[in-house]
Amino acid sequence: MEVLQNEMIRQMIASASNHLQNHKKQINDLNIFPVPDGDTGTNMSMTFGAAAAETLRADENTPAGELIDILAKSSLRNARGNSGVILSQILRGLAGAVHGAERIGIEEIKQAAQMSRDTAYRAVMKPTEGTILTVVREMAEYAEGAAAKQKKPVKFIKAILDAANESLQRTPEILPVLKEAGVVDAGGKGVVTLLEGAYLALCGKPVSLDDAAEAAQPVTVKRDVALETEDIKFHYCTEFLIHKSPERQATQFKAAIRSKGDCMLVIDEDEIVKVHIHTNHPGFVIEQALKLGELTNLKIDNMKFQHEEIIRKEDSPVEHRKKYGMVAVSAGDGLTEVFESIGVDVIVEGGQTMNPSTQDLLNAVQEIAADVVFILPNNKNIILAAQQVESLADQKVIVIPSRNIPQGISAALAFDADQTAEDNFAAMQEMMETVQCGQVTFAARNSTVDGVKIRKNDILGMRGSEILCTGKDINTVAKELVHHMIHDEAGVITLYYGDGIEKAQAEDLEQELKKHYEYLDVSLIYGGQPVYYYFIAVE
Repeated sequence: MEVLQNEMIRQMIASASNHLQNHKKQINDLNIFPVPDGDTGTNMSMTFGAAAAETLRADENTPAGELIDILAKSSLRNARGNSGVILSQILRGLAGAVHGAERIGIEEIKQAAQMSRDTAYRAVMKPTEGTILTVVREMAEYAEGAAAKQKKPVKFIKAILDAANESLQRTPEILPVLKEAGVVDAGGKGVVTLLEGAYLALCGKPVSLDDAAEAAQPVTVKRDVALETEDIKFHYCTEFLIHKSPERQATQFKAAIRSKGDCMLVIDEDEIVKVHIHTNHPGFVIEQALKLGELTNLKIDNMKFQHEEIIRKEDSPVEHRKKYGMVAVSAGDGLTEVFESIGVDVIVEGGQTMNPSTQDLLNAVQEIAADVVFILPNNKNIILAAQQVESLADQKVIVIPSRNIPQGISAALAFDADQTAEDNFAAMQEMMETVQCGQVTFAARNSTVDGVKIRKNDILGMRGSEILCTGKDINTVAKELVHHMIHDEAGVITLYYGDGIEKAQAEDLEQELKKHYEYLDVSLIYGGQPVYYYFIAVE
């Protein structure tokens, strides 16, 4: 029986990544709603692309199963958006099925399809059929029944690809909103595209990256404090891998080194333990690690020397370890200033057209010398990625599931440093839920939503994912949106205007709302956010 060797696996990974990157715009365009932040293709491409790049850097002799392990672990760290997180879980299931395999045959492929399905479904609290999950499930069901009839992996994968494509074409029949919009599921399309890219490599036609494909944009992190060189408590950034037996646990090792530094990260992945710590006693850390197994990739940097030149130029306050810290995802210089003014330590830029990965958020958490760090995702598509940080960070991480910027601002304002972490979580979440958030943007494409025909460039007034009004004039749509959002207990209207709006235009809207709603407090704040002309908070 034919099997897939490691070199072919590498070609399949590269081809799949390129194929997805080349088609990410098409996948973005499949997003149900016509708003210009459709990002399923971008999120899946950046998740898989980063993982593929790390995998392909592995030694050429790396066995097939180990290559897939690297792919899965890296995809979790680099997962962006809900679709990226689900994709990382699909790959995690794939890795579990082929773990330790030198080569991959029919049986491994069948098991991979089944475990990918099971792992993906477990990752989603309330699975919705007619989505990426349906495609993965039906693909696994087909593989289970067809495996016995196949002898060649190439033909088996082609048959699975055909089954996945057929499942994808059925998604509009399962999910009415897809049928109404005249599209198939975007996440399911992403999975089919990946599988298609891998299959083309098998056929001797590996996909190259299209020069026209948009390059991945880096996510930037803005910090409101900088550390002076002389205040670096722990001088040596110590990193290495421990190769151990699966039955050994890293629990005692973590306990032994915990008091020897900060920014500690110990990730136990079966045979490999990834260690990162800032310490003054790297020798002690290494001695403890040797009790677990062999060490590789050892790297020790003197951070005091490394940062001396850079830190000399910094004028920001000195960072001290504290009880609480806070990370917020934001887009727009005005909104960044708002979050900084209310005590957020680190701003991760992104949130609409650019979702940060789990690794981006983890990096931000590790920048804060605090025992407990709250994360404000401020976008429903980032919540899953943020929740993955809880299990990766050495510090205690609490995710406040804010679905938009106004909710995040309200949650941050509810924070009280004198309260317990649990009480803060309850208070921040309660305050967040009192806020209605509206968005004014434009239609990026023709569409039909809830029976309403929308033309490209129409102005849309939305509350969450619900389109409440449309029109041709931005301020007119904004006023109508406010009208739909006002309720008996409303006391405050806050307008955050974006970079597509002149200040004078925003002030005109503010004055009209003040005149119409005399009994309400109306305020105007520059947000500078892209894509959305206004964020409107009613509370």
